[in-house]
Amino acid sequence: MIDLTEAQQHILGAVGILEPRAVALGEALGLVNAVPVTAAESVPPFANSAMDGYAVRAADVAGAGSDDPISLRVVGELPAGHAPTVAVGAGEAIRIMTGAPMPDGADAIVMVEQTRAGEDGTVLIELSATSGDHVRAAGGDVSPGDVVVEAGVRLRPAHLGVLASVGRSEVTAYPRPRVGVLSTGDELVGDGSQLAPGQIRDSNRPMLLALLRELGAEAVDLGSARDDEAVIAAAIGSAVDGCDAVITSGGVSVGDYDAVKVVLNRLAPGSMHWWQIRIKPAKPLAFGVVQGVPVFGLPGNPVSSHVSFELFARPALLRMTGHAEVFRTPVPMTAGVGLTRRADGKTHFVRVRTERGPDGPVAVSSGSQYSNALLAMAGADGLAVLPDGPGCEPGTKVEVLVLGPE
Repeated sequence: MIDLTEAQQHILGAVGILEPRAVALGEALGLVNAVPVTAAESVPPFANSAMDGYAVRAADVAGAGSDDPISLRVVGELPAGHAPTVAVGAGEAIRIMTGAPMPDGADAIVMVEQTRAGEDGTVLIELSATSGDHVRAAGGDVSPGDVVVEAGVRLRPAHLGVLASVGRSEVTAYPRPRVGVLSTGDELVGDGSQLAPGQIRDSNRPMLLALLRELGAEAVDLGSARDDEAVIAAAIGSAVDGCDAVITSGGVSVGDYDAVKVVLNRLAPGSMHWWQIRIKPAKPLAFGVVQGVPVFGLPGNPVSSHVSFELFARPALLRMTGHAEVFRTPVPMTAGVGLTRRADGKTHFVRVRTERGPDGPVAVSSGSQYSNALLAMAGADGLAVLPDGPGCEPGTKVEVLVLGPE
C-alpha cells in the first residue's frame, strides 16, 4: 500500500495543463484566467452623477439650509445616456439623473431629497454642497493601463462584469476539461429496466457525471461496458481520442475480473499504476496516462467511487485547468457525536453532516459508513478526516473537508 499524499502527488505530476484559448465572457464563469487583462479605457469614461438630483456650482449653494434655502434657476434636464447641451452658469442648476454626464460649469450634485420645487422654474436647495459631492470622476474605478484581472484568477461574476466594463467580449482562459465517464461490469443496469438475478443499478455513472458538472467540466457519458476486453478497449480508445481525461468505475479491486486491467495495461504499457492506498473507503485506485490522456480507474462501490473522485480526480482536473490551489482546505469542527474507528494503518474519511453549534460548526455522522451505503453519502456535506487511531470523542476537534462546488 502507498500513502494518500504519495498517490496524489504522483497524479498531479503526471497531468498536464490544458492550452488556454479565447472564451466568450458568457461561457467563462468559473474558468481560470490565463493572461493578465489590462484596461485600454477609463471606467467610468466620463464624470457623472452618482445620484438623482441637481447639478450645481458648489459656490452658489454655500450656506444653504432647510430654514434658509437658496433658489436656483433650472435651465435644463439631463437623463442618463444623453450628452449635456447646456452649461450651468451662476445661479443656475440642471435636473440630472444617476449616471448622466456632468454638464459644463457644474462641480457638485445636490440630491433631490435635499431640494424642493420653487416658483417660476426654480429649485430651492436646502443643503450646502462641496465641490465633488456625489460626482463619480472619470477613471474613478479603472484607468487605462490598470490590470483588471490577473492571471490565475478564477473568474467570478464580478470579474466578468469588470471585463465587460472595459470593452472585453472574451477572455483567454484555461478551457473546461472534456471528461468521459465509463462504467464497467456485467452486473450493471442503467436504463431502469427490471433487474435480473445478480444485477444492480448503475449509480456511479450518473453520480460521477454530476460531480464533473458541479466542478465545471464538460461531462461526457460513455455509457457502460460489459466485462469484455474488446468492448472495454473500444470504449476507452474512443474516449481518449475525444476527451481530456477519462474516468472508469469498477474492475480495479484485488480479485476483480481483470478485463479493465488487461485493457489499460495494453493501452498504456508500463505507465498504469494499480494502487492500494492507505485510506478508507476508496483503497483501490488505478491511474495512468493513455496517449497523453489521464485515466482514473475508480472502485465500483459507490461511496468509494465518490471519495476517490474527491481525493484524486478532482484535484487533477483542477490542476489541468490552471488552478493553483487544488485541494480543499480542512475546516476545524467540533465532533457532535463520537466518530469512532479502529486502528488499521489507514486514514478514514467519515461521511458527516455539518450543523451550526453555539461555538462554531459541528460535525455528526450522516449514517452508515459502509462503502456501498450511498444514501449516507447523499446526506453528507463533508468528510471528517480521521487519522489512524481510535477516532474522536464527542466535543473534540476534527478536521472536515466540506464538499460542494467550491
